[in-house]
Amino acid sequence: MTAETFRDFLGLLADVGATNEITTPVSWDLEASAITMRANATDERIPVFETVEFDGVDARLIGDPYRGPRGRVFEHLARAFELPDPAGLSGPAYYERVIDRLANQRDPIIVDPTTAPCKEVVRTGSAADLLEFPWPYIHRQDGGRYATLTTLVAPDQDGEWGRWSRHRAMIHGRSQASLLFLAGEQLPNRYYYEFERRGEAMPVALTVGAPPAVTAASEMWIPVGRQEATFAGGLQESPVDLVPCETNDLRVPASAELVIEGRVLPDERLDEGPFGDYFGYVNGPRRSMPVLAVDAITHRERPSLPFCVAGSGVGYSENSTSSLQVAAGGPDATLGLRAAGYDVAMAAPWPFTERTVWVIATERPYAGYLHELANFIFTTWGMLHIDFFVFVDAGVNPLHSRAVVEALALHADPATDFHQFGVERMPKVPLNIYQTPDEKGNAAVGTSKSKTAKAYVDALSDGDRPTRAIGEREDRKRARDLLSAAGVDGAFEPHRVTDAGIDADTDTRTNTNTETTIHRSNR
Repeated sequence: MTAETFRDFLGLLADVGATNEITTPVSWDLEASAITMRANATDERIPVFETVEFDGVDARLIGDPYRGPRGRVFEHLARAFELPDPAGLSGPAYYERVIDRLANQRDPIIVDPTTAPCKEVVRTGSAADLLEFPWPYIHRQDGGRYATLTTLVAPDQDGEWGRWSRHRAMIHGRSQASLLFLAGEQLPNRYYYEFERRGEAMPVALTVGAPPAVTAASEMWIPVGRQEATFAGGLQESPVDLVPCETNDLRVPASAELVIEGRVLPDERLDEGPFGDYFGYVNGPRRSMPVLAVDAITHRERPSLPFCVAGSGVGYSENSTSSLQVAAGGPDATLGLRAAGYDVAMAAPWPFTERTVWVIATERPYAGYLHELANFIFTTWGMLHIDFFVFVDAGVNPLHSRAVVEALALHADPATDFHQFGVERMPKVPLNIYQTPDEKGNAAVGTSKSKTAKAYVDALSDGDRPTRAIGEREDRKRARDLLSAAGVDGAFEPHRVTDAGIDADTDTRTNTNTETTIHRSNR
């Protein structure tokens, strides 16, 4: 069954023993996030905090529900979208199935507000109080409590369904929050260069606990003129139910756990950060970010509020954001590059580097092709965060770290294949750790004061691969079968991609680590 609501998704995870229902009272103040970070780091079950110590609305906290099993971060979304054999699906096969879904978009439908779960409780005006909800305090050095796993709905001049994007919000009081709006991203650009320049507030709705397809589509870089709502319908193979807001003309997912309606005010700022971000460091200094003024809050009875604990560190970045980058951002980027005319087999974040390093599997049809492709990618708004790319042969699986390292070691000549691109012309993202506090600055639109270069590495083989010294393919397969019979399993992901999507050198249908995790979870 496709998970068309967030609660459906939690039910699917519970059915396979992937959730840990914690009934012992837990504090929203660092405790829930500490348990979640530990679960992330040890590849444990998704923590569901049934009892939160809090004097306000009775709500559950869900720690990083989209974080998939280690090495198979797309598995939970594959289950949510009812893809075949989610536990045995290879990364390349998952990408192709998601791309097929994205090619078959479906318009959403508008439902009666009286039937919409997100309208079970409606509070407007002074009755809409952000402090009534147990927003977690995630890291000790954070500037405040955060709503992190959200979908922001904003107006779209080119379509009726609005635009969706992910932006964290730092809670400042009963009726205000600051939004992380980085210039260069689509919705922040609309605010800074259209609404604010006209002195107008931008109406928005911040949704929490939306259906998996909505969350995945919000992570994608949908081009101008297209709308995330139709892509979400394609992902779940059914229209997304939307419902009108109470105080503006926007429409939001009807099954959302909670919706914050409001306006992003022009020429007003509040502090945002520091925050323990995806590099594993506290990112500061505090910056001035646009103000979300709350007009209404609607929610389910006893809402389930998901949150993401970023900041485990490079190499330990298993959380909802990193999983969504691989499972949603990657297939969308692959589809986008193909639509632009590039012969890309697969584009994906290199595991554990999240938004910093991507690997592009492609052919080299002509001289200068990689530079042309790099130019296209680096000037695409969705790649603002990416510092460099590794280009590998079309047959190499970008999700297989060993295969990527092998390509670098065998085929990337430091003298000729390491390319600096866009010297002193590309925008720096203030989240990057290598910048000094002075370089990060405190610009009103959230960009750094200085520019930077991007880079790419050419790790294509340019011909036949060398003969392996450890035997032919059948010999290696027989050796692996013997090891498997002895209880020693191979890698999660295929080393290389074949027409069938799985290389004969790696049997991805046997996944001892995932099975061990599930067995441990059921004890």
